[in-house]
Amino acid sequence: MELRSSALKALQLPEPTAKVAAVRTLHAQPDLALDTQAVLQPTAPLPGRPTRPPLVLPSALPRRSPYTVEGRAALLHAVAHIEFNAINLALDAAWRFPGLPEAYYRDWLRVAAEEALHFTLLREHLQGLGHDYGDFDAHDGLWAMVERTAGDATARMALVPRTLEARGLDATPPMQARLAKAGDARAVEILAVILRDEIGHVAVGNRWYRWLCERDRLDPIAHYALLAAQYGAPRLRPPFNLQARREAGFTAAEIAALEAG
Repeated sequence: MELRSSALKALQLPEPTAKVAAVRTLHAQPDLALDTQAVLQPTAPLPGRPTRPPLVLPSALPRRSPYTVEGRAALLHAVAHIEFNAINLALDAAWRFPGLPEAYYRDWLRVAAEEALHFTLLREHLQGLGHDYGDFDAHDGLWAMVERTAGDATARMALVPRTLEARGLDATPPMQARLAKAGDARAVEILAVILRDEIGHVAVGNRWYRWLCERDRLDPIAHYALLAAQYGAPRLRPPFNLQARREAGFTAAEIAALEAG
């Protein structure tokens, strides 16, 4: 087995349980062979995913109250879908871009394994509420940016982990507060695990974005603004979880630029 080609095979798997198992098997091998230079090609559509949930526009998703079991299940399903997408985006980062340092690929395999844990925890809790992954509609916003940045590793690091995934750092504490008020202590615990790990995932994005900028002699803040405009990244709005963002490696200058809009 080789890391990048195996990550691509796992990415192509459509069934969530099989994908999670494949990622765990790969991550359990610390000395997994790695060919950093191979130019790989998918043999199936990317990403592999099940026929359900149906994918709709974000505007078509109804707002649901966490104060009913059905509404809480829908909310947790949305988070589970994000985590399933996050497995895919980590696997895509691990196979797609040749010629980077070994640590880059191993970082993203570790991220994929942690996202697989998050998805599993959420799915199990969702099943305890009488539902399963696929029972509610979902949207494809995260993967759309993965596709747009497929030709540029620097744009990928800038706009997926440190932009779209970093929004989860801001959104999780208010979600925990709503779920605590609704009496779902287990969901609050699961989101605490996710927040802890996501700080590390955003830090991985920050680390490799800065490495790529340094390699190419780019100013990280100025280049980020160019990439955000070029690839149509969403404008990030407050409130921001500044403590989590600092822990994830955002600099004071980056936070100031974020707050300035």
